[in-house]
Amino acid sequence: MKPHTSQKPRAAKSVLFVCTGNICRSPTAEAVLRAHAARAGLEIAVASRGTQGYHAGEPPDPRAQRHARKRGYDMSGLRSTRIMDGDFEAFDLILACDRGHYETLLERAPAHAHDRIAMFRADGGDIPDPYYDGEDAFESVLDVVEAECARLVAALRA
Repeated sequence: MKPHTSQKPRAAKSVLFVCTGNICRSPTAEAVLRAHAARAGLEIAVASRGTQGYHAGEPPDPRAQRHARKRGYDMSGLRSTRIMDGDFEAFDLILACDRGHYETLLERAPAHAHDRIAMFRADGGDIPDPYYDGEDAFESVLDVVEAECARLVAALRA
């Protein structure tokens, strides 16, 4: 199945980002979208979750926080949470950080919520997991996340 990319999120009033452990990619996306939406004057609820509960209750990875902070994003108040069944009803747009997350979300979601699930990247590509790849990987993830959040804010404003 080809991953659905989010082309028309204009009606979204709430966005949920999903990665594996909710300590690197998805909290980074949450912090970046919150900041971009605030600067654009958009009122939108933003959250993040993990497909797994490995780090439940823990803050984002210190490396993710450090690199985000250098660019002006605060992740200090975020805590890892595993996706819950109610999230499929609570959020208008659920964005997967990679194809594996996308497939997991489709498996877990009720059929009527499948149209809310999409890949975060507009081109349908994965956002690489920086966890095992060193400091530079966190910078690369931020580059991609910032570009995708700018695109998403523009679409939400349209």
